[in-house]
Amino acid sequence: MSKNNARLFVISAPSGCGKGTILSEVFKDRDVFYSVSCTTRAPREGEVDGVQYHFIGDDGFKKMIDENEFLEYAGYVKHFYGTPKKPVFDNLEQGRDVVLEIETNGAFQVKKSYPEAVLMFILPPSVGEIERRLKKRGTESEEVIANRVKEAAGEIAKAYDYDYVIMNDGLEEAVEDFITVMNSVKTDDGRADKFKSENEEIKKMINEVLDYDA
Repeated sequence: MSKNNARLFVISAPSGCGKGTILSEVFKDRDVFYSVSCTTRAPREGEVDGVQYHFIGDDGFKKMIDENEFLEYAGYVKHFYGTPKKPVFDNLEQGRDVVLEIETNGAFQVKKSYPEAVLMFILPPSVGEIERRLKKRGTESEEVIANRVKEAAGEIAKAYDYDYVIMNDGLEEAVEDFITVMNSVKTDDGRADKFKSENEEIKKMINEVLDYDA
């Protein structure tokens, strides 16, 4: 843990789970550093370098790997994504909480290299709800949506290995639960204990989300 009680929070959730909306609400009233990942994929329409991602070429990414500049990195659908170390640790040293929004494999890499990291998983109400939200978004083909729904089930199964699990079954409550976990982790007051993945109620909740479309 950093000497000033700043914490590194690693957030994962399946695509279509609403984690971006939750985080934007949380960030309104908190001084946190949102870590921007590097990627080798091209920017999508409307994306700005340094905001959604740092867009770098394959050679630049490989150079950063060789120089051990990533806290974690992974290949995903033909492209690489990685979290640069320096801004994360610079902000922690300055006393600012850091939030990473990354997929499950990257989250476990971070936990391995920095055990003080707090892993939080955001569940959808069901796997079927993810499909509905992705279709409503209307930005991807049926084939891509089907693949994302399949990937989502695999990601949700890894929620058992996170430190804390909350559900986005309503924005206001999800934001409240998220903030409760963040505050409780920093003050160690026990209020976040009910969200620990080891709790039987949380395990049951994960089971029900996975079993929804079985």
